[in-house]
Amino acid sequence: MARSATVSAAPPPIAVKAETGAAAPPMQLKSLFFVAWLLCAIFYFFQYAVRSAPGVMQQDLTAAWGGNHIGAMISAYYVAYALMALVAGVLLDRYGPRHTIPYGIAAVGVGCLIFAQGSELAGMVGFVLQALGAIFAFIGSSYVAARYLPKRMLAMFIGFTQCLGMAGAAFGSKPVQMAIDPAGSFQVPWQYVWVAFACAGFGLAVLTWMIMPKEKGDSQSHHGALSVGSLVHPFKVVFGNPQSWLAGIVGGLLFLPTTIGALVWATAFLHDGQQMPMAAAASDAAMVPIGWVIGCPLLGYIADKIGRRKPVLIGGALLMLAAGLAAIYVPAGTFPRYSVALVLGIASGAAMIPFSMMKEVNPSEVKGTAAGVMNFLVFLTTGLMSPFISRLMVPTGDTPMALADFQTAFMPLVAGVAAAIVLSLFLRETGSAAKPREDRDTSFGAVPVPA
Repeated sequence: MARSATVSAAPPPIAVKAETGAAAPPMQLKSLFFVAWLLCAIFYFFQYAVRSAPGVMQQDLTAAWGGNHIGAMISAYYVAYALMALVAGVLLDRYGPRHTIPYGIAAVGVGCLIFAQGSELAGMVGFVLQALGAIFAFIGSSYVAARYLPKRMLAMFIGFTQCLGMAGAAFGSKPVQMAIDPAGSFQVPWQYVWVAFACAGFGLAVLTWMIMPKEKGDSQSHHGALSVGSLVHPFKVVFGNPQSWLAGIVGGLLFLPTTIGALVWATAFLHDGQQMPMAAAASDAAMVPIGWVIGCPLLGYIADKIGRRKPVLIGGALLMLAAGLAAIYVPAGTFPRYSVALVLGIASGAAMIPFSMMKEVNPSEVKGTAAGVMNFLVFLTTGLMSPFISRLMVPTGDTPMALADFQTAFMPLVAGVAAAIVLSLFLRETGSAAKPREDRDTSFGAVPVPA
């Protein structure tokens, strides 16, 4: 555990390891706190299933709205999601999880009800409202893990949270497809699916409100009157710490091979570049998020077990780099089927370790803000890189994309992983096995803790 230290009220000196005004996380895992975290993680699974539903019912929505507006709707979702990440963290720090997370779940439920009204406007408004509530899922889950669960297990539980999210993305859409399939046994109108989502969300919100610890946020200074200064101060603490920027950029760069490479362009690359059948290409690309389901908790567990973050982070990133290069440059069929994509997905679990480090390099009373900033930086990285990669994927003239074109287009993602490895060397080790003197390390980006 980090030594307790007093954070000065004056702005710049920031005790990044301090636990000011907050009770330290318990040493042993307590069942009530575990259930509180589990409900947040289930919320994360639920919101991923809700988020993926429009893609499954695309034909129904196109018929109802008289055009395909799903692309614009999803874009609006992520803009709202990224901006709300900053707000959600401050609200968690100020009011605590019981007075924020259940209302986030309820907001998703209300958004589902609005979506069920059937019009294009209702769909857009409902989907954006879902985004505003959904951001409390991962940020809230990681806040609860950092606040109420043993510190030595933090990376593992954050990994399990992401595991459930990926499971929601990979498997949550299947029941929706079965329910609305016109050739299936149920043939449920798509509007009823959203009503069912809303009912599930409201039930989960009530249960979470009943179980969640009743205390407010970590710092008593957050419970005073609202003011511009009180709202800005947590951001000054987090953004003023160079380690926050390092953690956010490293995490964002390690997300890119999955969010842009695997989930957007991998199928086209395998089909058009590697000449694989479309069904086989889609199946191969789907192994990357399945690998995430394995890798996120596994690498988090290893990091907690050895008490070191950086070796697992850098080792996973190196494995990502090797798997990415193999996927791009080694001809399909050289390795056993699915092996490269699965290894890439498992190694991508390293991208979650900076989420733990972001909390550990900042004071306890701003852990919610730190989580929000981390999500914002990750989404910002994806948002900046996605149009650039998409432009590289545009074929020249009437000539379709060839293998060499795909290889060129994927190189920025490979370079991003390499850059993340280099930047990781400057991150301060925050694991439980770090030597006490590292708490006072004044190397790049570290801020000394006052005696």
